[in-house]
Amino acid sequence: MMDLHDIQRAQAIFQATFDVYPGLVMLAYLALFTLITAMCLPGAAVLMLLAGASFGLVWGSVLATLASTAGATLTMLGARYWLRHRVERRYGARLEVFNQRLQSEGALYLLSLRLLPVIPFVPVNLISGLTRFDGATFFWVSALGMLPG
Repeated sequence: MMDLHDIQRAQAIFQATFDVYPGLVMLAYLALFTLITAMCLPGAAVLMLLAGASFGLVWGSVLATLASTAGATLTMLGARYWLRHRVERRYGARLEVFNQRLQSEGALYLLSLRLLPVIPFVPVNLISGLTRFDGATFFWVSALGMLPG
């Protein structure tokens, strides 16, 4: 079990590494957070808090938002690639109505889901992949909606 001294030692090691290799540490953080988010693994909230504590408010916010958005987009694209055709075959008629509505109001709907997380992010990412929602729009709307978090 880690005690306060272990945490302080780890923080000192991190800070020394960051002082020497700031770009590499930020890139490693970005890659790790993106991977964890894309694979829908727990730990994103802790990594988000660590970003602010480790990189400061501005850089921490930028890195955490970029990584969580990239991971969410990868999840959405994975669902689109592996699941969408199966779901369309089975529920094509019902999904068509939903897709039409999503094209007209999709960005606003996604933004509201991001700002008011009534539905957890992972199901939103997966369901978005089952639709014809544009990937670029998904990325920028998700970034905008996740930034306040």
